[in-house]
Amino acid sequence: MAKRSTSRGAKRARSRKRGAKARKSKRQSSSLGFLKATHAAVRSHLRASSDLPTFLASAGALTLNSRKRLVEQALVLIDDNFVHLPLKESMHGVDPVQKLRLIQHRLEQSTTSTMGSEFEFHRDMLEVFTAVRDLHTNYLLPTPFADKVAFLPFDVEEYVEAGAPRYIATHFVPGFSHSRFRPGVEITSWNGVPIRRAIEVSADQHAGSNPEARHARGVDGLTVRALRSSLPPDALWVVIGYIDLNGVEREMRQDWLVSPMLPDLGGVDPDSANLNAASLGLDIEADIKQRARKMLFAPQVIADEKRAKRVTKQPAEAGQTLPTAMSGVFSARSVTTPSGEFGYIRIFTFSVDDPDAFIDEFIRLAELLPQEGLIVDVRGNGGGHIFASEGLLQVLTPREITPEPTQFINTPLNARICKRHENDPVGIDLGPWVESIVGSVETGAIYSRGFPITPEAFANDRGQKYHGPVVLITDARCYSATDIFAAGFKDHEIGHILGVDGNTGAGGANVWTHELLRLLLRLPSPADPETPYQLLPNGAGMRVAIRRTLRVGEQAGTPLEDLGVTPDSRHALTRDDLLNGNVDLIDRAGQILKPMPVRRLSVTTSQSGSTLTVKAITRGLDRLDAYVDGRPVSSLDIGNGIHSFDVALPPTEALLELAGYKNGDYVAARRLTV
Repeated sequence: MAKRSTSRGAKRARSRKRGAKARKSKRQSSSLGFLKATHAAVRSHLRASSDLPTFLASAGALTLNSRKRLVEQALVLIDDNFVHLPLKESMHGVDPVQKLRLIQHRLEQSTTSTMGSEFEFHRDMLEVFTAVRDLHTNYLLPTPFADKVAFLPFDVEEYVEAGAPRYIATHFVPGFSHSRFRPGVEITSWNGVPIRRAIEVSADQHAGSNPEARHARGVDGLTVRALRSSLPPDALWVVIGYIDLNGVEREMRQDWLVSPMLPDLGGVDPDSANLNAASLGLDIEADIKQRARKMLFAPQVIADEKRAKRVTKQPAEAGQTLPTAMSGVFSARSVTTPSGEFGYIRIFTFSVDDPDAFIDEFIRLAELLPQEGLIVDVRGNGGGHIFASEGLLQVLTPREITPEPTQFINTPLNARICKRHENDPVGIDLGPWVESIVGSVETGAIYSRGFPITPEAFANDRGQKYHGPVVLITDARCYSATDIFAAGFKDHEIGHILGVDGNTGAGGANVWTHELLRLLLRLPSPADPETPYQLLPNGAGMRVAIRRTLRVGEQAGTPLEDLGVTPDSRHALTRDDLLNGNVDLIDRAGQILKPMPVRRLSVTTSQSGSTLTVKAITRGLDRLDAYVDGRPVSSLDIGNGIHSFDVALPPTEALLELAGYKNGDYVAARRLTV
């Protein structure tokens, strides 16, 4: 009887286990079922999603030795490479080196059985990097976190009403539906916590350089988590308190889901030893979240990126969006406002592997839009290629562009890296910095001399292409190369900056990965036999702010890091902005553009022998000077209209430059090779 009873008990236990497994599978299938309705361009990735408990069961493979290596390598980056270390220690009252040494000490005292959970280790490491408030300097989690994103199937955004912030659900994943939880419902609580306090808690987990940047990332972190740079949520689900569209208070429970990330097809491989990788200024967390939101809420853009898109040479009509082969980078359209019709270009990212193609496509789009004024919107842009950001400035101004100088922190390890690449052996020329870093042994200087990353010739090789007034729209999510672009826009007095927030993200640095640093002491052959950089285990990664950027113009020498770029005026986003395509924001930009002077300087040429006939169409100018290969050849007093004149050309290819003036001020330029 005992054996039979035991057998029955075992059968019942197995039956309960199968039942629990079936119920769990049914719950997961129910929570993920809507993903079958997503766009074909992302369906395979989203169908590979799981709920959070299923994902967490796959984590936890770091050995004790692997943890020791990660801490050791983090110490090298922070103590020997991190350019902002003195600033962060003073400004935020932190000591990341000592914190890492304490983690290292605890690991030295541990055994495999007492070392604690992998989640505890990752949390300790993330806290060290978060405390320095630098989104360039990151601890990047290993497999299985590295290529995953945790998400809720909707977005939460902030607007201001009667001076107070309010929060609504906006974008929804295609296929997700709920009878009452719809776009526009107001969010009031998050897991029983008032929504504003929940955002404060979320903000503390992010390394924004200023309070506005941390707050913006706190809002973002409510619904999307990049698991490459942050741990999964502690809660397996969220209970959202909200007011529905009929004004009724309700609650909804939503499970966290985890999806593989789509690969970044258009960006730079940051782990390659080449000029592109060495020229990055990118907030990796913002970049991952932006790609995740594109996958979740705008899959059509991904479909457009995957296929070549026909472009047009026809000017944009009112309200028309221009087709572009770089749909994940630009969105361009003509906008009609109470103040007139203007051009609008949204730049989602500077993360491109071909800065020339990026600038050329911007020029093509801008020339097809109304010439009475241009709105350039870089909100949420986490940066990318510094050449692309600084090279774009010339298109909007007649001024000569001065790229921002950058500095290394003076350490023996940075000196070794720069001396090894003093003569550009692999395409990364660090020679200009060598003398001042080596000389710091005698001078005691903290930083090297400053030299630009973007060559001055590249920053000025095209010249001005758009002559109308320009408004730049920024927010606290602008970071890195986008911070550099906004700073250059202000320092060269290109136009008006309209801020949704009171500051940009304040990321003023060039960022290198641990793997790039490792390669720089291995290349060219033979490798440095005493390199401190070792391979990181399990797909883990690290990045560090390696060169800090300094402002030019009136604020020359001021660091961009932590200070950012303050706008000339503010616009608090409205409910209509969030739900109706930024309508109030664009109208405000139009109000700013309307009284600004409109210039025009377009040129066509014809040649007969060594004589070039130039036909210039001008507006808002009273003088036009012409130069061939830098020498003055003509000067005309003009008004609005068409003006023709001849110039003699040399026997070889020549550069024709036109300079337009108004009341003695240099206000327009055009450059072409003839």
